[in-house]
Amino acid sequence: MPTLDVQAVLFDLDGVLVDSTECVERTWRTWAAAHGLDGDLVVRHAHGRRTAETIALVAPQLAASAEVAALAQSEAAEARGVYPVAGAAALLTQLPRDRWAIVTSGVRAVAEFRIGIGGLPIPRVLVTADDVSRGKPDPEGYLRAAALLGVDPSQCVVVEDAPAGLAAARAAGMHGIGVLGTVDARELGDAGFVVRSVATLVVAELVAAAGAAAGPAGLRISTTAD
Repeated sequence: MPTLDVQAVLFDLDGVLVDSTECVERTWRTWAAAHGLDGDLVVRHAHGRRTAETIALVAPQLAASAEVAALAQSEAAEARGVYPVAGAAALLTQLPRDRWAIVTSGVRAVAEFRIGIGGLPIPRVLVTADDVSRGKPDPEGYLRAAALLGVDPSQCVVVEDAPAGLAAARAAGMHGIGVLGTVDARELGDAGFVVRSVATLVVAELVAAAGAAAGPAGLRISTTAD
């Protein structure tokens, strides 16, 4: 059974803690059609990336700021195709509030809306597209979350469903756990191990070593999956 001992867990949101694939793909395909672009190509680039970076990749000729604003306004009120992930809320409640964070490529308004749909506890640390200058696969967002939690990056594990997010984790010097559903398992090669769902993850708080210099107790992350 795969096991990781860490100090903090950093979660992606879409495709990990909420199932928004249907909504995300419909939104991007509609946008692609409106601009005469290949919907499959756009969706392939969009997973795990900020809207601004996706647009820069697939349609650099467009005014990205206006497109980002329009897409954010659309997604911040769109509940169709966004579903809770079984076991996600229960997993988060097992974790001390100062030992986990959400790092998403979505803007804050969309993230908060989907956190509500998912019935998830509000994270003490939420890093969104609004909080970074460079999105995944750049490690900026995950490094920011680790700093806000006060945890060394090497003592963090990232839970991600997209190659861009796992590449960001690797670039940050963090462990990675891949979640199936958005892409094929072969595309999650940067993960230490891969699970079907966060519902299969188990968190145990380790007993702290004696002495103040030992630091806080760690977290042991394992999976019930075969």
